[in-house]
Amino acid sequence: MEKSSEGTRVIITVLGHDRIGIIAGISTILAEANANILDISQTILQGFFTMIMVVDIAASIYEVGEIRELLEKKGEQLELKITVQHEDIFNFMHRI
Repeated sequence: MEKSSEGTRVIITVLGHDRIGIIAGISTILAEANANILDISQTILQGFFTMIMVVDIAASIYEVGEIRELLEKKGEQLELKITVQHEDIFNFMHRI
Protein backbone atom coordinates (compact mmCIF):
# COMPACT_ATOMS: atom_id res chain seq x y z
CA MET A 1 0.00 0.00 0.00
CA GLU A 2 1.40 3.39 -1.00
CA LYS A 3 1.86 5.87 1.79
CA SER A 4 0.18 9.25 1.30
CA SER A 5 2.49 12.25 1.16
CA GLU A 6 -0.22 14.45 2.67
CA GLY A 7 1.28 16.17 5.72
CA THR A 8 4.77 14.79 5.10
CA ARG A 9 6.02 17.30 2.55
CA VAL A 10 8.51 20.09 3.10
CA ILE A 11 9.39 23.08 0.95
CA ILE A 12 13.10 23.74 0.53
CA THR A 13 14.32 27.05 -0.87
CA VAL A 14 17.89 27.78 -1.89
CA LEU A 15 19.36 31.21 -2.68
CA GLY A 16 22.92 32.29 -3.39
CA HIS A 17 25.60 32.89 -5.97
CA ASP A 18 25.71 30.22 -8.66
CA ARG A 19 28.45 27.63 -8.30
CA ILE A 20 29.17 24.05 -9.23
CA GLY A 21 27.71 21.33 -7.01
CA ILE A 22 24.68 23.03 -5.49
CA ILE A 23 22.04 20.56 -6.68
CA ALA A 24 24.37 17.61 -6.13
CA GLY A 25 25.12 18.64 -2.55
CA ILE A 26 21.48 19.12 -1.61
CA SER A 27 20.12 16.08 -3.42
CA THR A 28 22.83 13.86 -1.85
CA ILE A 29 21.72 14.87 1.64
CA LEU A 30 18.08 14.19 0.75
CA ALA A 31 18.92 10.81 -0.79
CA GLU A 32 20.92 9.78 2.28
CA ALA A 33 17.92 10.79 4.43
CA ASN A 34 15.64 8.65 2.23
CA ALA A 35 13.60 11.73 1.31
CA ASN A 36 11.94 11.87 -2.11
CA ILE A 37 12.14 14.97 -4.32
CA LEU A 38 8.64 15.39 -5.76
CA ASP A 39 9.18 18.62 -7.68
CA ILE A 40 12.07 20.97 -8.33
CA SER A 41 12.40 24.32 -10.01
CA GLN A 42 15.69 26.12 -10.35
CA THR A 43 16.94 29.09 -12.28
CA ILE A 44 19.83 31.49 -12.39
CA LEU A 45 18.97 35.18 -12.30
CA GLN A 46 21.90 37.46 -13.13
CA GLY A 47 24.36 35.13 -11.41
CA PHE A 48 22.11 34.29 -8.46
CA PHE A 49 21.03 30.66 -8.08
CA THR A 50 17.43 30.13 -6.92
CA MET A 51 15.73 26.81 -6.32
CA ILE A 52 12.50 25.57 -4.77
CA MET A 53 11.93 21.89 -4.02
CA VAL A 54 8.91 19.98 -2.78
CA VAL A 55 10.18 16.96 -0.86
CA ASP A 56 8.29 14.04 0.67
CA ILE A 57 9.84 13.03 3.99
CA ALA A 58 7.36 10.24 4.86
CA ALA A 59 10.06 7.55 4.55
CA SER A 60 12.91 9.73 5.81
CA ILE A 61 15.20 8.43 8.51
CA TYR A 62 15.38 12.01 9.85
CA GLU A 63 12.82 14.41 11.28
CA VAL A 64 12.27 17.84 9.68
CA GLY A 65 14.56 19.56 12.20
CA GLU A 66 17.44 17.18 11.47
CA ILE A 67 17.05 17.66 7.72
CA ARG A 68 16.98 21.42 8.27
CA GLU A 69 20.26 21.26 10.25
CA LEU A 70 22.00 19.11 7.63
CA LEU A 71 20.93 21.41 4.80
CA GLU A 72 21.84 24.56 6.72
CA LYS A 73 25.35 23.17 7.27
CA LYS A 74 25.62 22.39 3.55
CA GLY A 75 24.39 25.92 2.85
CA GLU A 76 27.18 27.37 4.98
CA GLN A 77 29.75 25.27 3.08
CA LEU A 78 28.40 26.42 -0.29
CA GLU A 79 27.67 30.00 0.88
CA LEU A 80 23.94 29.62 0.29
CA LYS A 81 20.80 30.42 2.25
CA ILE A 82 18.79 27.21 2.54
CA THR A 83 15.43 27.14 4.30
CA VAL A 84 13.26 24.13 5.09
CA GLN A 85 9.60 24.60 5.98
CA HIS A 86 6.84 22.09 6.53
CA GLU A 87 4.33 22.45 3.69
CA ASP A 88 1.52 23.47 6.07
CA ILE A 89 3.60 26.36 7.46
CA PHE A 90 4.66 27.44 3.97
CA ASN A 91 1.04 27.45 2.77
CA PHE A 92 -0.13 29.37 5.83
CA MET A 93 2.57 32.04 5.41
CA HIS A 94 1.88 32.50 1.69
CA ARG A 95 -1.89 32.49 1.54
CA ILE A 96 -3.71 35.55 0.27
